[in-house]
Amino acid sequence: MKNARSCGNRGVWWTFAAAAIVAASVPIVPAAWAQGPEMLRRLVEVKEAMAMNKQLLAQYTWMEQNVVSIRGEQRKEELFNVRLGPDGRPQKTAVDPGSFSDSDRQRRGLRARIIERKTEEYKEYGEQIKSLVQQYVPPERDMLEQAYQQGNVMIGPVGVPGEYRLVISNYVKPGDNMTMVMNKAQKTLTSLSISTYLTDPSDAVKVNVKFTKLPGGPSHVATETINGVSKQLTIAVQNFNYQRM
Repeated sequence: MKNARSCGNRGVWWTFAAAAIVAASVPIVPAAWAQGPEMLRRLVEVKEAMAMNKQLLAQYTWMEQNVVSIRGEQRKEELFNVRLGPDGRPQKTAVDPGSFSDSDRQRRGLRARIIERKTEEYKEYGEQIKSLVQQYVPPERDMLEQAYQQGNVMIGPVGVPGEYRLVISNYVKPGDNMTMVMNKAQKTLTSLSISTYLTDPSDAVKVNVKFTKLPGGPSHVATETINGVSKQLTIAVQNFNYQRM
C-alpha cells in the first residue's frame, strides 16, 4: 500500500508538473485584448478599409518633402511630385532634388573628399531605409492576412475612446513589430509605428507615421519620421497639396 500511495503521489506530482510546463509555454494575453471572432472581425474591417483607401488615393497626385538630417544637423532637402503607380506603390518625380549644404560643397582638399565619400555612404544608407519602409507603409491586406494566419496579430485598446490598435509581429522580417491605430467610426488608420532593421537587428530602423483624412476623400500619410539608428540618420517626410486628377 505504501508503494502504491508513493506511486500515486508521484503520478499526481508529474501531472501538476506537466500542467505547469504547458502553462509556462503559453503566452499570457491581457484580458482586454480581443481574440477569436472579435479579432477576425476587426482584421477584415482593416483589410477592406486599406483596399478601398488605396483605390481612392490612386485618383490623386500630391507633393512630398523629404528632409534628411545626420546627427541632428539638416543636410539635404528633396521635393517630389507623387502618384500611385499601377502596382499601388508611389511613383515619384523629383521637383527640386536639393543638395547638401553649400559650406560642405565649397570645402577643398582632403576634407572635401572625405565629406563626399560620407555623402555617398549616407545616400546609399538612406535609400536602403526608404526602400525598406515602403514594404510597411501603407500596410498591405495580403500581408495582414498572412500575419493573421501565422498567429502574429493581436488587437486591443489604445486608451483613447473610439480607437483600437492592431499589433503585428514578423510582418516583413523575423522579429519586427508594427502597431496600427485605427479609428472605429471612420475605419481609418490614424497612426503607425514600426520597429524593424536592415540586415540584422543591430541595424535598427524606427518609423512613426501620422495619417489624416482629406475632406470627402481618402486618408493619407501626413507626416513620417524615419530613424536609421546606427548612423543617426533621420528622414522627415511631409505630404501636402493633394489634387484630384
